[in-house]
Amino acid sequence: VVSLLGVVRDFRWAQDFSHKYAHNWNIMRIFSQPLITRFLTFSALHCAALLRSEQNVQSPDAVEVLRGEKPQGSVIWLHGLGADGHDFEPIVPELRLPAELSLRFVFPHAPVQPVTINGGIAMRSWYDILSFDSTDRADRAGLLESSARLEGLIAREIERGIAVEKIVIAGFSQGGAVAIHTALQTKHNIAGLMALSTYMALPDDAEKATGRRDLPIFMAHGSFDPVLQLAWGRGSADRLIEVGFSVDWHEYPMAHAVCPREIADISEWLAAVYS
Repeated sequence: VVSLLGVVRDFRWAQDFSHKYAHNWNIMRIFSQPLITRFLTFSALHCAALLRSEQNVQSPDAVEVLRGEKPQGSVIWLHGLGADGHDFEPIVPELRLPAELSLRFVFPHAPVQPVTINGGIAMRSWYDILSFDSTDRADRAGLLESSARLEGLIAREIERGIAVEKIVIAGFSQGGAVAIHTALQTKHNIAGLMALSTYMALPDDAEKATGRRDLPIFMAHGSFDPVLQLAWGRGSADRLIEVGFSVDWHEYPMAHAVCPREIADISEWLAAVYS
């Protein structure tokens, strides 16, 4: 049983975090609802994550959630700017995946570093963001470094006994940009790419993509996203299609967030990828 004190503590942390960065999906997806509704929804999600059968493991560099005793696949999921690996941890039980589908979810923590657009304040970030524009926005060296780290996480899952064709890479916002770049350039025959409320940070690199062109790709974006414009996401999907990839594109009536309908669509997509 989760104590009320713990729930209140988590809720106060979430309020403070959302005011600072507005990136936590639990808060953002219900941001327009009354305060008490937000409180109850946030608490219910945390209770569900604790009371169901998932096993959560924490390490200095990542949070892991294991569904089932022997995982048949892995989902490596990168968070957005200012968040950490715990950001999408509660989403695992909400996916309501088939009971027979045993997966390991890996939620790595980005390094803490100064971010230019935030006045140089240090926070968890996969790369420095240099401007508010869609072009020349990402620090190339930093993004490539994070992409190499994601490649390392793929290799680690293979070493742990997961077949490469059973590994999905995913990311939200800034983490999605790293996931897209990695999926385009990896030599690993991964199972799929999930890119949420994000964009292609290095679009010129798409021409020389070495990733498999039949890669299943799920992309989703909020129709009134104030952080990363819908046009950036749609344009990135179009760019992927131009260079030979197929994209399963989704739009939802939301801001920079994840919504219940999207969670259901992600669940359906993952079940299909692992079928």
